[in-house]
Amino acid sequence: MKKIPIIIAIVAVLAVLFIVIFGPLFVLNEGEQAVVVRFGKIVAVHTEAGLKWRSPFVDTVMKYPKKLMSWDGEPQRIPTKENQFIYVDTTARWKIVDPVKFYETVGSIDVAYGKLDDVIDSAVRTIISSNYLREAVRSSDEILNATKIETFQTGEVENSSTLQQLAITPTQYEKIEKGRRLLADEMRRLVSNIVPTFGIEVVDILPRQIKYSDELTESVYQRMIKERNQIAQAFRAFGEGKKAEWLGKLENEKRSLLSSAYAKGEIIKGKADAEASKIYADSFSKDPSFFEFWKAIESYRKTMPAFSKTLSTGMDYFKYLYSPTGR
Repeated sequence: MKKIPIIIAIVAVLAVLFIVIFGPLFVLNEGEQAVVVRFGKIVAVHTEAGLKWRSPFVDTVMKYPKKLMSWDGEPQRIPTKENQFIYVDTTARWKIVDPVKFYETVGSIDVAYGKLDDVIDSAVRTIISSNYLREAVRSSDEILNATKIETFQTGEVENSSTLQQLAITPTQYEKIEKGRRLLADEMRRLVSNIVPTFGIEVVDILPRQIKYSDELTESVYQRMIKERNQIAQAFRAFGEGKKAEWLGKLENEKRSLLSSAYAKGEIIKGKADAEASKIYADSFSKDPSFFEFWKAIESYRKTMPAFSKTLSTGMDYFKYLYSPTGR
């Protein structure tokens, strides 16, 4: 007899659970919307949270999120209008705005993502391939107004002047007609012509990342190498100019020193010649014959070694060879 109340309690609990699970009421949470389907036909649509009614056993409740959801695509290798290949990684935000159409055409969130993959990827490829590369990678022409200046320390002395502008040919950027933002809007408009039939609204589409292909990356690297080589050449030219400047200063200083030394030497030589002339004059005035004799001996020392042969010494030039008084 004691087992009967326990059995009754278990039956009551099971009945309550059965009513809760399969009964006429269900709960719709915030951020959800639901479609009530009876034998394949939609009989009710609920978009507000709360406790809702359904016919037990015959009605099926399909719940869908009402909030914004994100879509992330796979990177696509797409050619631009000038046939430059780039990888475009795109993301988008979307939501279900018509649960009836969504149920009738799509049915589930997983199928919706599959349809978005086809529609958005096609739109991205169409827009990117019909525009130039500059339209996809830039949003404005601000880069055209930027002045490119390479500034480096010359390393001459501390707080020395700098190479303010090197001899780099500025990259010629072309003006854009649309830019990345307008391309994203064109993608969204193109998609918006298709997805409403699925009960979906695509809020925005954004190229999350644009990556150059290997061929285009190599071209960019080569341009960067060329610019760095131009910087190196500017440093070399700067160094050669400084070298020439210092060599010129050294040459000028050398010439100045040599000129000053030559002037001083000439002054000293002039003083010495004047003093020697004075001594000669004094000596000549005291003993003219001795002076004549001394000059003759000096002449013999210079001229005699240069004679290969002497045929006669009887001329007046050799008068002091045999007698200090001359003959």
